[in-house]
Amino acid sequence: MRRLFGLETEYGIQVDGVEDMDVVVESMELIRCYLVEDFVARWDYQLENPRRDMRGFEVDELLNDQDETVHLQRDRQRKIPLKDLKSDLIISNGARLYNDHTHPEYSTPECHSLFDLVALDRAGERILLHCAARRSATRKGGGLVRLYKNNTDFAEHSYGCHENFLLPRQLPFQQVIEGLVPFLVTRQLYAGAGKVGVECDPQAQASTYQLSQRADFFETLASIDTMTRRPLVNTRDEPHANADQYRRLHLIIGDANMSEWATAIKVGALALVLDLLEAGTLPRWELADPVAALKALSRDLSRQWAVPLVGGKTVSALEIQRSYLEAAGHLARGRDPETDWVLAQWQEALGKLGNDPLDLLGRCDWVTKKWLLDTFAQAEGLDWENPDHRIWLQSQDLEYSNIDPEEGLYLLLEAQGQMTRLVGEEEILRGMTQPPADTRAYFRGRCLERFGAAVRSLNWDSIEFSVQGRTRVVDLKACVDAEAAAYYNQVLDSAPSVEALLEKLPTSA
Repeated sequence: MRRLFGLETEYGIQVDGVEDMDVVVESMELIRCYLVEDFVARWDYQLENPRRDMRGFEVDELLNDQDETVHLQRDRQRKIPLKDLKSDLIISNGARLYNDHTHPEYSTPECHSLFDLVALDRAGERILLHCAARRSATRKGGGLVRLYKNNTDFAEHSYGCHENFLLPRQLPFQQVIEGLVPFLVTRQLYAGAGKVGVECDPQAQASTYQLSQRADFFETLASIDTMTRRPLVNTRDEPHANADQYRRLHLIIGDANMSEWATAIKVGALALVLDLLEAGTLPRWELADPVAALKALSRDLSRQWAVPLVGGKTVSALEIQRSYLEAAGHLARGRDPETDWVLAQWQEALGKLGNDPLDLLGRCDWVTKKWLLDTFAQAEGLDWENPDHRIWLQSQDLEYSNIDPEEGLYLLLEAQGQMTRLVGEEEILRGMTQPPADTRAYFRGRCLERFGAAVRSLNWDSIEFSVQGRTRVVDLKACVDAEAAAYYNQVLDSAPSVEALLEKLPTSA
């Protein structure tokens, strides 16, 4: 499509047969199972600043700093160096694989193609499944490691699936917030992963089946924080590109999707909405209370999906989504095959949601999961209102997102041909080792594959080499457009040695 984007997914982790598990160490050890050789910490954190806000200031402290202090004290007791504990890896497909303290996390490489993104996201599942199998086989004392591509442990702890999009710096960020919030609040109608029950709200109906796994955990409109008082729009300013030209929109509101269709339409529709934002043709909606609307839509058992607006009027969330779809169609229809796919699927999804959501069985995660749960409840004689029965339903909810094809309910449906596929097995397997060829991820991944012994440190936007006793840094912040990426990638492919590579590229000491 027309901008760089990527996904970061934190996975839930569980070890069967182990009562007292240190989840931080377990996540660390699982990540290290990716390697054949000994782990060497090479990720460079110096360019990361989680306190710099998009709105033009830097905060003195984050709301989750106190939690981080507690975590740091516990980490010191473990007597494991921070770099080892995070076990931060860039792997050959250009992705980042690391321990996000209590969760293994896989961040896809940057992509221009929506279907490339889907393939690389699925490749992350396979990579982590491989790590889990190795960890289970080598874990002292036994225990089967299971991983879940979901967003909650059903005990009021949530972990995220974050979306990242490159934006021009000249676009005022307040416009980004105001323009995106109505879309993001209502996008869960087709992008939600589904969830049994309600968390963090004792007044809510406990037997509710929700559209979204993440909706319960958001408290404010916009903020730099990500773990405490979670915002609908995160304002952290880490562009991973030239800061005077670009922003990175880092969204934490989305669910982790098992469905390839849901992943593609979730990211693709938002990419088109960002095109509208840049073109100045975004529909104007003002929600009376966006956070309340997010939760209410997720929990609306009537499926009326009414959204109160400023001024007292109420509209359907479907109407809000149709306005974005119509505007996107006027702007981009016929532009390229992926855009036309998104527009067609978006239109079809809204039509089916307005008629019978069950028509999205096999595509939409929350619909497919609800059908599975209802089938299970009927077969076992379970009552959604019975708390003990609801625990059984939540266990099935969790198993929907199990990434082991022998156990995961989604993957069993997929194997039976009941889920819509967008990428084939060959593309997923290729994505496990090969980066997308048209972005700077190719340069990063192939440098590690060809010249890894000379790489001293790296992050998203630079690679530091050590060659003949000298340090040379290749800055990739300007390598975000297709033309620059093509040049860097061609130079890499033609270079017979790391010395030859560095001779042809601008570097700094």
